[in-house]
Amino acid sequence: MSEELVVVPDLGNFHDVPVVEVLVKAGDSVRPEDPLVLIESDKAMMEVPSPVAGVVAELLLKVGDTVSAGTPVLRLAGALGAASSAEPATAAEASADQAPATPDRDTPRAASGASANPTPAANIAPPHRAAALSPSEPYASPSVRRLARERSVDLRGVAGSGPFGRILAEDLSVRGGALPFDLPPWPETRAADFGATRSEPLTRIQRLSGPALHRNWVSIPHVTCFDAADVTELEAFRKEINASGDGPKISLLVLVMKALTAALHDHPGLNASLEAGQRVHKDYCHIGVAVDTPHGLVVPVIRDCEKLGLRAIAVELMRLADKAQKGTLQPAEMQGGSFTVSSLGSIGGGHFTPVINAPEVAILGLGKAEWRQVSDDGIDWQARLMLPLSLSFDHRALDGAAAARFNRTLAGYLADLRRALL
Repeated sequence: MSEELVVVPDLGNFHDVPVVEVLVKAGDSVRPEDPLVLIESDKAMMEVPSPVAGVVAELLLKVGDTVSAGTPVLRLAGALGAASSAEPATAAEASADQAPATPDRDTPRAASGASANPTPAANIAPPHRAAALSPSEPYASPSVRRLARERSVDLRGVAGSGPFGRILAEDLSVRGGALPFDLPPWPETRAADFGATRSEPLTRIQRLSGPALHRNWVSIPHVTCFDAADVTELEAFRKEINASGDGPKISLLVLVMKALTAALHDHPGLNASLEAGQRVHKDYCHIGVAVDTPHGLVVPVIRDCEKLGLRAIAVELMRLADKAQKGTLQPAEMQGGSFTVSSLGSIGGGHFTPVINAPEVAILGLGKAEWRQVSDDGIDWQARLMLPLSLSFDHRALDGAAAARFNRTLAGYLADLRRALL
């Protein structure tokens, strides 16, 4: 029985190319041009074909090995030429004029491999290979499967553009929605190499909230809609009720929270969350408030704001803010929010882009109210106290028009809070 040593054909300028998939095993019967192994360089993926028919006697490499032109792949027992001797002679003769010349099986494969043209092999996958796969199993190499896992792409939903439906790496970029390139690794530099440094550890809250913020930012398609509300009369009202000395002090944030309950009632799509492919509207208004503490940012939740008066909201806000500063908030006091507010008013600054607090679909950012010259017609100008509004929303749940309408509604309630009480 004759035996054939199959080697890697000429790969052009490629050297030390990794093997990403071995397509046969000992005992398998192969035909001429059947793929034996799949190799992948940084520029292309190629199948090494069998030059002759035979039975795999011994595999000489495995996944992860690197190969170049002439590297042994396997040994074939009972190797036959391109036209099998088991076929009728007439059939072989009939096709002789059309079939390409078959290398002499007694010629060392390393010598004949140089004259073989690897280009067709890189683009041909035999039909029986694809047909052997389960209908539910995507036709892709291990490297493509690994890339799909890294990009969170379900291969079952990707149509392959390769031969016989093979999924290629570029299919993940086009059809999977991922970037058409891999992100580079984090820069491996040390700040101390460029000058004096000092380090301090992240707080426990920062270590816990960091991954959640990163998840929310990369998982939610954020869009931020900017506006400004005229709070001139609202600020005058706040000073008036605080001057009476009755009850807790009312802050501008408390007034905004009350106006929010009315705006969310008018626009329930923002008082919602995404669950199992549906937008779930909430009949309650639990407003989370971002609180800056020495340990990091926390978000206690004030429940049923739509049922509370201004002083009740103020009392609850002060209670939770005090516990946040002391680090004594309970987990239940930071859960169940339906909408979140983040205010920079006490610090300063204008518009910004707050990060949505999943699974909510929106968050409102408040800047510092400032006096500005405002005119409705460009002729008559007045000094008005304007409050910057920054509404970040989940574009999967809302569109820009809905967000803009919400901002306008909220601005209307802040301009005249009496409307929120109707």
